Amino acid sequence: MKNVVLFASGSGSNVENIVSYFKDDPTFKVSIILCNNPKAYVLERAKNNNISALTFNRAAFYEEDHVLNLLKSTAPDLIVLAGFLWKFPENIIREFNNKIINIHPALLPKYGGKGMYGSHVHNAVVANKESKSGITIHYVNENYDDGAIIFQAECDVLPEDTANDVANKVHTLEYEYFPKIIEKLLNE
Repeated sequence: MKNVVLFASGSGSNVENIVSYFKDDPTFKVSIILCNNPKAYVLERAKNNNISALTFNRAAFYEEDHVLNLLKSTAPDLIVLAGFLWKFPENIIREFNNKIINIHPALLPKYGGKGMYGSHVHNAVVANKESKSGITIHYVNENYDDGAIIFQAECDVLPEDTANDVANKVHTLEYEYFPKIIEKLLNE
């Protein structure tokens, strides 16, 4: 059985989509959902899907080895960041080299880096009159949105599109492709 750990910071719509995609697959298991925000709706989604969830603070993640040790004991085949906003610490990246992936709501290397998430990305895409946006699924390294690209999918950005329109198009791509890429990586 393939064991996956999900990290999220917010509502968890991608988490819900991933869990739903694999719910009838006996070879796949989300062992735990880890969250840095005790008020995030993803915790409710975890509860509704009978998946263990745990919150942690900055000290447990960056200064101590609590999260690292939990991951070691869980022994994930893949760690998936699904709307997780903190930069990953080097000790976890070293321990799980090429086993941590992230999804970004833009076509990297454009619109990546610190502070570029969610509506910030879509507002920038519209403000710069881009004709394309999309998603990038990439490995996580020590820099924001800088790891090797695994997969990209794009959508058109029309001149009349608002940031919300772009967000909806990007979410559609996320929901379609993120679980499929996770499945592909787990089966390699």
